[in-house]
Amino acid sequence: MTAPHPAPLGGVHHVSALSADIAANHDFYTRVLGLRLVKKTVNQDSPGMYHLFYADGVGSPGTDMTFFDFPRAAREHRGTDSITRTTFRVTGAPALSAWAARLDDHGVPHGDIHVVDGRLHLDFEDVDGTRLSLIDDGGEGPRGEPNPHTDVHPDDQIQGLGYSGVTVADHGPTDDLLTRGLGLKVGRVYDLDGFPTHVYELGDGGPHAELHVTVRDDLPRAKPGAGGVHHVALRVHEQEDMARWLLHLADQGFGNSGLVDRHYFRSIYLRDGNGLVIELATDGPGFATDESVDDLGARLALPPFLEPRRATIEAHLRPLSV
Repeated sequence: MTAPHPAPLGGVHHVSALSADIAANHDFYTRVLGLRLVKKTVNQDSPGMYHLFYADGVGSPGTDMTFFDFPRAAREHRGTDSITRTTFRVTGAPALSAWAARLDDHGVPHGDIHVVDGRLHLDFEDVDGTRLSLIDDGGEGPRGEPNPHTDVHPDDQIQGLGYSGVTVADHGPTDDLLTRGLGLKVGRVYDLDGFPTHVYELGDGGPHAELHVTVRDDLPRAKPGAGGVHHVALRVHEQEDMARWLLHLADQGFGNSGLVDRHYFRSIYLRDGNGLVIELATDGPGFATDESVDDLGARLALPPFLEPRRATIEAHLRPLSV
């Protein structure tokens, strides 16, 4: 008997990348990009390193980019079979122009504002070389809550994550996971630097609910490192739907991590035939489960199973000014 299909995925939940200098990373995402540090915690699988979450003013699902702290890690060797672009949504061409000026003021190199797939883009990189873009969402998608702790004008603030861009040499394994495994559909195909890019839509799609998969076989395989993206997570609105996802994935023959409790959300991790890691993550319980909204990110937060080790963990972490 075929397992019932879960509710459609609701968009990009978060993106997780690697940093070799977490203090400089914190400065870039809070001071330059105007995001809020909503959770200062540790890698639950390796608690000797920070795991930082940056998001909108209240830590809404779909707005956060997270970083694992790998001190002095070598830079990523860029290539195929990797997540190659992370986008953030702003609204309107004037906002992009304001961001170009702001990046100039902070000494951050960037490209010209240009059109990709019918949307205005402004490309740049963070301190580790993570490839980022600000895109004009045209007012589509959920609106982030303003961050009162930044000098970025509320009209220009980042509204949340946009699409994630992926590059693969062999389209088949990734297409199989996204369509048969996760129920996504291809909405359109466009040309990027002479190579086809397939736009997979989550639910009804939109700039916050797409994966852009570029197929090119002229690159070496990427090697992980600082500036690289480890995984992209997709939104599951209701926690109860995770059981249906596990049944569906088993029915379709996709191996996975099983249900993992990350304290702030519940997760299922999958890896496609090209080695790409995709996470399914629930909207709740949320970042305010162990801190008030006003105090998000103010102290080191630990999930209950790590709390007895707090003194040892704090002693091994480098100071981080917040």
